[in-house]
Order: sequence, then structure tokens, then C-alpha cells
Amino acid sequence: MKRLLAPLLFCLMPAIAAAECRGANVFDALPPAEQTAIRAATDAAPFARGLLWQATRGAQRITLLGTYHFDDPRHDAIMARVAPMLDTATTLLVEAGPDEEAALKSDLAKDPALMVAPSGPTLPEALTAEEWEVLSQALKARGMPPFMAAKLRPWYIMMLLSVPPCAMADQAALAANGLDQRVIGRAASKGIAVKALEPHDTVLRLFGDMSQTDQLGMIRSALSTEAEAEDYSATLADSYFAEDARLIWEISRHAALATSGGSPEQVDRDFAMMESTLVTGRNRSWIPVIEAEAAQGPVFAAFGALHLSGRDGVLSLLEQRGFTLERLPL
Repeated sequence: MKRLLAPLLFCLMPAIAAAECRGANVFDALPPAEQTAIRAATDAAPFARGLLWQATRGAQRITLLGTYHFDDPRHDAIMARVAPMLDTATTLLVEAGPDEEAALKSDLAKDPALMVAPSGPTLPEALTAEEWEVLSQALKARGMPPFMAAKLRPWYIMMLLSVPPCAMADQAALAANGLDQRVIGRAASKGIAVKALEPHDTVLRLFGDMSQTDQLGMIRSALSTEAEAEDYSATLADSYFAEDARLIWEISRHAALATSGGSPEQVDRDFAMMESTLVTGRNRSWIPVIEAEAAQGPVFAAFGALHLSGRDGVLSLLEQRGFTLERLPL
């Protein structure tokens, strides 16, 4: 589990494309035989490629856009392409809209225990001395004094580590100009209702429900690939803008098999557990929300691109519900 979590979390956390970051593509550096195996596994997944889709069932129409959460100049072209489709929708569905973001900030302000553990061992106590030293250096590189992190929840530390140090200074601006926020801003300017696919505290609850052992494993795992943070970030960006977001998922699976030290069967079980918890379980909960809105009028749904593909991806789940899927060109 330790070495599995790091590459997977690079997939699930928003990656960053900042001018200061100069990562190298992980996939391009692999031997040709490994690239071929990863490519085959990627293309075997339903709806493996493509970011923009239309789902229809009778008179119901849903436009689906897989997003990249942080700013990138290439979003300008995507927005120019999807704006006319968004403008004809009655509802925009997103992972979290302005109301959900405000509610989450309110929860964190009212209940510090969501981020800070009021009891139990501190991180310096739960980790070995060597691990704490490595974590301290990683936090310093991100502008956080280590003493401030001693009682933070492990999941929060893990999210900090998912952001390369080179991007920390511009993180707020990058998030504010990500594709999700651009779509939300466009909808608001056109008077289109913006609704959330899930409750505002969903991801907090998912991480909070994980055992302390698994959460500490996330920290150890992220530290083990700290030197490659920019590389995974660059690889995710490259894959996304090539409309090949599923590729980073299979790169993560390949890395887990290569570095975990466990049997392939154990790695597969661990990977499936994480996928079910953080991706496919959410996908399934989104389908009734999408269907209910589609019954009222045209829907535009925008969410992280990794939720689109796979047997239990949103596109497959909609197809199972009788929708016809069509990939649209970007």
C-alpha cells in the first residue's frame, strides 16, 4: 500500500502547470516495452480517450466535459469550443460550486478538528525520526514551518505534498483560473443554474473514513516520490491536453506494480480499494443527480477527466442507463 498511494494520488489531486515547474514526462522516459503495455491497458478501458462527450436518451441531452483543475493557457481554446454548448444548457453540474466551496470553508472555520487532530500521537510521534525529517524538509520547501504541521490530519499533509514546491506560490491563482472555475464563471454570467454533483464535504469524509495507518501510508508514499513531483505533474498535464487522461491512471498502476514490493495480486487489491473509494463510488452517486437534471432540460456536466473513463466511469454508467454516447471533437 505504501508505494501504491503516491502515484495514484498524483492522479486524483489537481496537478499544476506553472511557469516555474519544469517536470519531465514520466511515460516518455519508460522503455518501449513498458510504454506498449501501458498503452494497451489504457486503450482497453471503455471511453479511454476524449474529453468532450454528448449523451442522449430520447429528448434528454447531456454534454460532459472532463476538466483539469488548474490554470493553463490551453484552456482558452477549450472554453471557446464549449461555450456555445454551455450557453444552451439549463443546468451546469460540477463537483463543487460556489455554495459548496463556501460551505466547506465555513465547516473548516467552525470545526478545527477537521484539519487538526485534537488528540492522539502527533506526526513526529507517529512517524520515524528519519521520516519526520524528510517530511519537515518537504514542508519547508512548500513554505510551511514543520512545527505547524505536527498535529495536522495526515490527509491534509498528503494534499500539501501533492502540490510540487515550484507551484505553491501561485496555487491560489492557478486554482481560480482552472477549467472548472472558468466554466462556472461562464454559467454564472449567462444566468445558468450551477449545482453540485455531491455534498460539499464528500472528499473530506472519504479521507476521514480512512484508517490512520492508510493515511500515514499516504504521507510515506508521497515522500517516496517527492523528487518526481514535477514529473508526475507534467505527465498529467501532457496526457490531459492530448485528450488521453486515462493514460496517467495506467502509469500509476504500472508504477505501483513496479515499486510496491508486494505481489501483483496485493497491488491489484489495494489499487481497486483506492479506485472504489475515491473514484468509482463517487461516479455511481453522481448518476442519479445527472439523470434528475437531464429530465428537466439540457445539462452540461464538468468534472475531473479521470472520472470519465473505465468500466465504472461516468460515461459507461450512463451507457448502462440507456444513453447513447458520442465523442465530440475539441
